[in-house]
Order: sequence, then structure tokens, then C-alpha cells
Amino acid sequence: MDFIRTDGRNKDFIENCRLLDIDLDRRVGKMIKRDKYKKYNQLDEIKEAIVVYENDKVVGGGSIRKYDEENIELKRVFVHTEYQGRGIGSKLVALLIEWAMELGYKRMILETGELLAESCAVYKKLGFDIIPNYAPYVNMPESLCMAKDLRGR
Repeated sequence: MDFIRTDGRNKDFIENCRLLDIDLDRRVGKMIKRDKYKKYNQLDEIKEAIVVYENDKVVGGGSIRKYDEENIELKRVFVHTEYQGRGIGSKLVALLIEWAMELGYKRMILETGELLAESCAVYKKLGFDIIPNYAPYVNMPESLCMAKDLRGR
């Protein structure tokens, strides 16, 4: 398994994000109107992304994006369905945490949803705690926000 650093313009990362959106529509699209999230998931501001390959085949990816001077946001994490449950997502997020620490951020934040139980379990296992919803998710009750302090690692 190869975890390759890139950015939001990488064609494999962009395709992985497209597959993530299809997966989210399939899993939660009937319960949540996902269109309101599109403007918060643009890839043009992503300078740090990781694409995961197995034998030159893309199997997942994720990214981080500056939120403010102290906080960096975890974005667009997805491992293809047939590769889930093998620890790839945990390793991917751990590598993104390391990258955020290299960049000097003090805290990593993320937005997910309670309906995405597997994702929530991975984040909790990696030391993320539930926090009040941060902007722009404050008035979105289906959103669940989490954070991890990067200074105590």
C-alpha cells in the first residue's frame, strides 16, 4: 500500500472525491439533503492531500485544509468500499494528522455525521472528541463535528 502526498488538483484525488460523493448519496442521501454541503467541499483550496494506491490502483484518499491559524480541517476522507475494514482509513488519517503537525497546526477539526458510524468509530479511535458544531455547520443538526488536539501527541 502506497500513501502518496499530493494536492487537490491531483486527478486520482478528484476521482476519489467523486466516488465519495456517490457513496454518501447512496448511504445518507435519502435522509439528508446533501446539496447544501457542496460549497464546503470544493477542492480548489486543498493544498495537502494523500492518495492511497495498491498496485497502482487508487483505493482511497483524504486531505487537510487550513481553517484558521491554529486549526486545520480534515476533508474528503474515503476508502473504497471493497478496501474498508483493513485499517487503511486509520492509517490515512494518522498520516494526515502527522502532516498537519509538520505544518504547525494545534488542532484538527472535522465534520461528519452520526449516520456514518464507521467513520465516527475511526475518528474516536484516533483521539477525536465530539465538539459543538463549528461554522459553517452550526445550524446543521445532521452534522457531527469533532476535534483532536495536536499538541499533546
